[in-house]
Amino acid sequence: MNNKVENAHSANSDDYRSFLLLDEISRNHELTQRDLSKKLGVALGLINSYIKNLASKGYITVSTIPRKRYTYYLTPNGLAEKTRLTYQHLQNFTNLYRTARRDYHTLFNNIKKSKIKKVVFCGFDEITEIAYLSLKEAGLELSGIVDKGQSRKKFFGFEVLSVDDINTLDFELIVLTSFQGGEALKSRLVQAGIDEKNICGLSTDWLKRIEG
Repeated sequence: MNNKVENAHSANSDDYRSFLLLDEISRNHELTQRDLSKKLGVALGLINSYIKNLASKGYITVSTIPRKRYTYYLTPNGLAEKTRLTYQHLQNFTNLYRTARRDYHTLFNNIKKSKIKKVVFCGFDEITEIAYLSLKEAGLELSGIVDKGQSRKKFFGFEVLSVDDINTLDFELIVLTSFQGGEALKSRLVQAGIDEKNICGLSTDWLKRIEG
């Protein structure tokens, strides 16, 4: 992925996290930074950095009443920014859905033509469900799903396992289903002993078309 795409993706990730923070604060201004860290799955230090950034831009105000406890409030500018980011997120997701749906449809139909039937997903984020819909339409079987860490999450009846557990699953091919971090996941799979020829995913061209 070239620097232009990486920079665009990083900017989109920052906007999305800002949107999530503003949304959480708008619904509950008594949340602590530790609460926000757990809710959003973002490191505490990073939450602190985002809070400072939003405050410096005038999107939130910070109060220390009662003493020794921080409370956060959206300003009128913060509410306007939340509205803008909500629209942007919906627009980005629509573009993401349309592009990923088309490309996964092509990918899984090509996999079907190669006589492969058992597939494992690697990666669990915005596009995983889109990939699953295309997989079922192609008449392929999902044997399991893995992701970084041990998430204990469920996906259509499957427990999301750690990448390190990949060899406990019965499969013929692994498909990368992550909007971000696909290359890192691929490296983890190779480290776990998976041959690269048994790993496939979408070309980065689809990501470039979304982020322009």
